[in-house]
Amino acid sequence: MSLPELSLIAVSLSVDAFAVAVCFGLSEGKASFRKSVTVGIYFGFFQAMMPLIGYLAASQFSDKIVSFDHWIAFVILLLIGLKMIKDSYKNENKPFKDDLSLKFTKMLPLATATSIDALAVGISFAFLQVNIIAATVFIGITTLILSASGVKIGNVFGEKYQAKAEIAGGSVLILIGLKILLEHSGLFSINL
Repeated sequence: MSLPELSLIAVSLSVDAFAVAVCFGLSEGKASFRKSVTVGIYFGFFQAMMPLIGYLAASQFSDKIVSFDHWIAFVILLLIGLKMIKDSYKNENKPFKDDLSLKFTKMLPLATATSIDALAVGISFAFLQVNIIAATVFIGITTLILSASGVKIGNVFGEKYQAKAEIAGGSVLILIGLKILLEHSGLFSINL
């Protein structure tokens, strides 16, 4: 696999994490550089580990993973998106939040949901004879950079438009989950 092909795959896999990171920045308070990088590390780590897991499990579990991974991602993103929309109405007249929560219990489902499609990529890597270590490191670093940037981008717009941003962010998460579900159902596809 060539570097341009791997770059397209890395960016494609990072798009969902970037969108969630933007939503994170939109709906939360001040995001320092350290907090933005921490979000990037969560997403980058999971985005790198999922292809590795998929690669290692390809021979034994490929049909089982591919058959339901899109449902897991859809349900997680739907629930998180609905919660963001619900919270936007609670926070409509409240002052903007001061802290970007990096609790493991909040970050784990987000990082898992945005990286679950990478399992299928890892499975395909097993059949394409890809250098899995180089590929996963490249994917992880790409996701880290895009996600950390996404938090800062979202944060710039979040202070002024908190409630509307939470509604938009929740809607984006739901749409990403729906896109994943439709792509795996064969009803919708994006060709790069």
